[in-house]
Amino acid sequence: MALTEIKVPDIGDFDSVGVIEVLVNVGDTIKVEQSLITVESDKASMEIPSSHAGVLKELRVKLGDQVAQGGVIAVIETADTAAASAPAAAPAQAPAAEAVAPSAAAAPVSDTKQTETAAAPAPAAPAAAASSINIQIPDIGDFKDVAVIEMLVKVGDVVTAEQSLFTVESDKASMEIPSPAAGTITALSIKLGDVINVGDVVGTMSVQGAAPAASAPAAAVAPAAAPAASAPAAATASAAPAATTAVAAPAAAPAHNPTVAPSGKLPHASPSVRKFARELGVPLEEVQGSGQKGRITSEDVMGFTKSVMAGAVQTLAQAAKAPAKSAGAGNVGGLEVLAWPKVDFAKFGPVERKDLSRIKKISGANLHRNWVMIPHVTNNDLADITDLEAFRVSTNAENAKAKSDVKVTMLAFVIKAVVAALKKFPEFNASLDGDTLVYKQYFNIGFAADTPNGLVVPVLKDADKKGVVQIAQETGELAKKARDGKLGPADMSGGCFSISSLGGIGGTNFTPIVNAPEVAILGLSRGAMQPVWNEEKEKFVPRLMLPLSLSYDHRVIDGASAARFNAYLGAVLADYRRILL
Repeated sequence: MALTEIKVPDIGDFDSVGVIEVLVNVGDTIKVEQSLITVESDKASMEIPSSHAGVLKELRVKLGDQVAQGGVIAVIETADTAAASAPAAAPAQAPAAEAVAPSAAAAPVSDTKQTETAAAPAPAAPAAAASSINIQIPDIGDFKDVAVIEMLVKVGDVVTAEQSLFTVESDKASMEIPSPAAGTITALSIKLGDVINVGDVVGTMSVQGAAPAASAPAAAVAPAAAPAASAPAAATASAAPAATTAVAAPAAAPAHNPTVAPSGKLPHASPSVRKFARELGVPLEEVQGSGQKGRITSEDVMGFTKSVMAGAVQTLAQAAKAPAKSAGAGNVGGLEVLAWPKVDFAKFGPVERKDLSRIKKISGANLHRNWVMIPHVTNNDLADITDLEAFRVSTNAENAKAKSDVKVTMLAFVIKAVVAALKKFPEFNASLDGDTLVYKQYFNIGFAADTPNGLVVPVLKDADKKGVVQIAQETGELAKKARDGKLGPADMSGGCFSISSLGGIGGTNFTPIVNAPEVAILGLSRGAMQPVWNEEKEKFVPRLMLPLSLSYDHRVIDGASAARFNAYLGAVLADYRRILL
C-alpha cells in the first residue's frame, strides 16, 4: 500500500477559493474521479475530484478554508502496483497499467478547470469606430457541450465589464459567464437548456469605440444555437433537467407536492447533487436544503425521497385538494395557508417595480425557512453599560492621541462578552443534527452587516483568542468588505452564534431570527439613559441601559437557560472584570 497526496488541480485563474462543502469522510473508500470537496468563488462553484482510488486516510481541509492550485487537500492510501505478490504474468501487463494511470491522474485537471475571465474579442483595427461586438464564450476549460441553466440578463439591459450574463453547468462545476465589456445587450441567441462551447457567439452588444462584429448581424448570433440543435437526443435529454426546474419529472418519479409551482430558478445545490436528484426524479425546488446558505445536500435529497415513499408529502398534497379547503389554499412547510393575494396595484395609482437584489432573494428564502421551522422564543433584558461606555470613550481618546486608526466599538465588547457566556452555557454554542446536539469547541461569531444590497452576516473566526481591540479592527474590515460586495463564502461560513445590532438606528426591543443551523441570536437595540434605583444611595440614578433581545431555538434551549444567559451577559457588560473570572 502507498500513501498518495491529492492536490487541487488547475482551477483556472482563481488565486484561492473557499471550501463550501466536504463530500467525504476519513475512512471512506474513494473512486477515481469521485468528488471530494466543493469550492466556490464569486462567479463559479466546482467540485474537486480524486485523482486516485483508495481509502481516505487524512482530510486536510475543512469548511471555510481557502485552497489554491497545488494545495494538498487529502491523503489516500492506494494499492501498491509494484507488490511482490503480483502474478508472474504481471510484468507483461504492467506497462499497459502504467500507461493508463497518467491519464486518470490528469483527468481532474480538465474536469475542474474553471476560468471566469472573458475571452477578448477579435483585435480591433486601429481605425475602427463601429459600436457593436460579439459576446463570445471565453475559455471555460476542457468542458464541451455545457448547458445554460440560468439567464441573468435580457436584451436591452445595460451591463458592466465582467458582469455575469448567464450560468452554465457541467457534471462537476457551475460557472457564470461574464460580459467582455461594458455596454448594452442588443441580441441573445441562447435560452435555458441550450448547450454551448468555448468560442461560441451567443449574442451582440453595443459599446463605445468598439470594433465591429466579425460577421453580418443576421449570422452573428447563430453559432451558439447550432450545438444545441445538432446535439444528439440523449445529450439534450440529459441537459434539459439541469437547465430548468420547470421540466416535468420522469414517469418513475416519486409522488410530490403538486401545489408547489416550479420557480424556474436554479436550486442552491452542487452539480453532483443535481445529477443525483435527476436520477431519482426528485424536483429540487421542493427540497429543503440543510447545508450552508440553504444549500441542498445529497442527504436532503435522500431524506425527501424517504418522506415521499412514506407518503408524507403525498398526504399533504391530498389534504390541500380536499373539498373542505378554500380554493385558494396552499401548503407552506406542512401548514395550510391561503394563497398569496394577487392585486393589480396600478389600478389604484402609479407604481414602480424593482427586482429584489440577489442578496435579498437568497437571505429571504433562508429567513423564511428559519422562521417557519424553528420554534422561536425571545428573552428581553437590559444591561447597564454606563461604566463600559465611559471606558470605551476614554480608550478611543487614548488611541486618537497615539494616532491609531482603530476605534473600539461597543459591538467588540459585546462579542467578547458573548464568548464568555457561550463558555458558561455551552448549549448556546451547539447545533442540531437530526436527533443529535453537536457542541462546538470553537467560537466564531457572526454579526449582521447592513449593505446597499441587503443584509449579510460576516463571521469573525476564533473570537475567544482575540482581544477587544483586534476584534474591533477585524469586524471593521469585514464590515467594509460587506459594503463593497467583496465578502467571499469563507467570510460568511462557520458561525456559532450571531449578533444583530440596531443600536446605531434606534428601537427598544425586537425579535431577531435565528440563523440556522445556529440555535440562538442576540439582538442589540439603542442604549438609552434610564432612572435606575440605587439601594445604597436610596434614590434613582441615571444609567445607560442597553436592551438585549435573545432569540433561541426552543427545541434546544428552555426559557430558564435563556434568562440565565441574558442575565449573565448583562452582568459581564455591567462589570467587565467578570470576564476574567
